[in-house]
Amino acid sequence: MTSDPTEKPIPYLEDPTGREHLLTGESVTIGRAAGNDIVITSKRVSREHARIRRDGWRRILEDLNSTNGTFLNNERIVTGRELRDRDRIKIGDVMFTFHDPDITYSDSVFPNLEIDTSAGVVRVNRQIVELSPKEFILLAYLRERANEVCSKDEIAQTVWPEYESDVYDYQIENLVRRLRAKIEAEPSDPQLLLTMRGLGYKLVHG
Repeated sequence: MTSDPTEKPIPYLEDPTGREHLLTGESVTIGRAAGNDIVITSKRVSREHARIRRDGWRRILEDLNSTNGTFLNNERIVTGRELRDRDRIKIGDVMFTFHDPDITYSDSVFPNLEIDTSAGVVRVNRQIVELSPKEFILLAYLRERANEVCSKDEIAQTVWPEYESDVYDYQIENLVRRLRAKIEAEPSDPQLLLTMRGLGYKLVHG
């Protein structure tokens, strides 16, 4: 019997021992109770702790109201989150790594920037980044005008409305430098927040 060439390889979780847990079926449950698909015998793990459900070709991680929470890339999840290759899932004291063997893209050094303005959350390469209020205001403004050049005057009016016209170039430059240190892989060679000499700054964002 030949295999169906249209079938996609099955994603799996790798536990700390290197064992692979295939994510077959519509959902895979993780918890302390013996009835789970993946059993973790730890008091820090709830009886029914989390599950990974299938949504088309995607896999969605959900917490099942566990006591100690489910963490994706060191961030406690509240709602279902789509998994991506090499994501890290922490349940109790156990860290799993998600693998998608059908992944078609190659790893890129270009940072993956996510900005949730309603929640005030910023992630770079799936890792949450802590920003100061002014840093967040600047980033949110640049994101709103993604791929457009924003002048220093426009940035000053947006970030420091309380100062009116008393904002100096060095204040803007220092704020940009601090923001780059948090969102760029190489702040000295930025790929996201670019300086447009004589014009201002531009956020490169898809």
